[in-house]
Amino acid sequence: MVAAVLLSFVGSRLATETWEISVQPTDADVAPEPLAVATDILKSEVIQQRKSTVSQVLDASSLQRVQQKMDADEAVVFADLELPADATPTDDAIRLTVGHHFGIWSILPAIITLSLCLVFREPLPALLLGIISAALILSRFDLTDAVLLPAMASTSAAGILLLYLWLLGGLLGIWAKTGAALAFADWTCAKFVRGPRSAKLVAWGLGILFFQGGTISTVLVGTTVRPITDRNRISPEELSYVVDSTASPIASLIAFNAWPAYVGALIFVPGVSYLATESDRIGFFFQCAPLSFYSIFAVLGTFLLSIDKAPVLGKRFREAIAKSRQVGRQSHPNDAVSKTENSVKVETTEPTGFEGDVREQIADGYHASAFEFAIPLIVLIVIAVGTGFLGSKPQVRWAFSAALVVAAMIALCRGLRMQSLIEGIGDGLKSVTVVSVILVMAVILGGLTKELGGGLYVSGMIGENAPHLIVPAVLFVMTGAMAFATGTSFGTYAIAFPLTMPLSLSIASGMAPESGEWFVMICFAAVLNGSVWGDQCSPISDTTILSSLVSGCDLMQHVRTQLVPACVAGFLAMVAWTVMTMIVT
Repeated sequence: MVAAVLLSFVGSRLATETWEISVQPTDADVAPEPLAVATDILKSEVIQQRKSTVSQVLDASSLQRVQQKMDADEAVVFADLELPADATPTDDAIRLTVGHHFGIWSILPAIITLSLCLVFREPLPALLLGIISAALILSRFDLTDAVLLPAMASTSAAGILLLYLWLLGGLLGIWAKTGAALAFADWTCAKFVRGPRSAKLVAWGLGILFFQGGTISTVLVGTTVRPITDRNRISPEELSYVVDSTASPIASLIAFNAWPAYVGALIFVPGVSYLATESDRIGFFFQCAPLSFYSIFAVLGTFLLSIDKAPVLGKRFREAIAKSRQVGRQSHPNDAVSKTENSVKVETTEPTGFEGDVREQIADGYHASAFEFAIPLIVLIVIAVGTGFLGSKPQVRWAFSAALVVAAMIALCRGLRMQSLIEGIGDGLKSVTVVSVILVMAVILGGLTKELGGGLYVSGMIGENAPHLIVPAVLFVMTGAMAFATGTSFGTYAIAFPLTMPLSLSIASGMAPESGEWFVMICFAAVLNGSVWGDQCSPISDTTILSSLVSGCDLMQHVRTQLVPACVAGFLAMVAWTVMTMIVT
């Protein structure tokens, strides 16, 4: 650890800032003076917003505004470069991308964090050391005031604390105090579940159903299914893998969510007819969905696991499954209870913090029914999915707030004392405190890594001279490494797509038109899926952390066990993209 800090300090002395500037199309006829001014403005935006890359579409009108202000000796600001919200870029528009990185030092904090996570299996000190390393390389020696406080005061950090600490923690606490989750498990097991296989199929089916993806799918599926899987001797490793691998992969396949609009804004390249308008780009996203081979193989892998037919899981995963089938948790002293309790005890650290027999946490004299779990869950799903269809994105905080209020009102109306309710909420908050801290620290490290330009540096390691046959596979590996290091797929998209789309179009320009479009679609799918793979496997990803939380699995145990099947799915996807490239080109 001391060596890592010293190495980072050396990096702060030796690292040199490198600027990367890209204009697409490369043969655009643009006056050099306004382009230079626009480049300087984007450099300022990179520094002020603490980003690694800023990309902006410029058309004739925006460049003309810049020239007019230059002639009048007026200051040019970023707003002068922006297009009106309802404007469609013209055919002569260009995309200007400006970014910076610090060479190999840009990825040192991520390497340190991931290495310590894998070696010591302790995410908190690893994340903290990664943050310290990034701060030193950026020459921000005041760790509290210059790094931690600004990041913790951000909307993303506050949103994590609000959603996962207060709302999710409070809801879990109420369900633990009333025993609603156990009552729902009793009802579901009696009606639908006949053993481990059907219990896993329920989890898989819900993962498909909640196709909004990301954290909402992870929390909904894990929270709903965990009481059922505990009863049927399903290991936490199995549940966390199913939950994690049916979140983002499904969202990229059944993309009736926020993904197409977000990604569509990043893939505009001037002069390309099938990417000209927003509707064209969204249509392009859906056209590429059948080429999302990693997502297809990941979902197929979880289905095979659910029916106990998974071909490749790895030794650690199989040992966890075998132990869960053979060893149950210690029986409750009550014989009637012990006959129905078939839950699992494995050698993992419970990230939720609830200890002891779950039945001992239920308030004395309170008898829950299954609808106490089902009604708040239905409210949560309806609001989250409904607002996603009606608006631009699902209002997850509204959904959890409503579910928390409904769960509390039902419990009070059915006789739970106010003191017991408050105790349950307090216990729930305590149970997710550590995970909330991990999430906040992961967000801080991800922001610092992006500011260092780690993704931009990795993307620069591939050039246009790579053989076109292996380009999709290389793009998958490259974006997978970026997402693995930063712990975010959406953040990786913001860096990767403005760089990789022009690259793939440049290579495709030497092919027949139809073959070239197919090649671009394959490259697009590889970038989309590579980011999903890296986000899913990264120990600093919010979905990875939450998958272990809601499944009751140790974080690093989840990372290690899911890595083998995820890598197999990734390898098969690269083979499929290579074969497709051979066929279409």
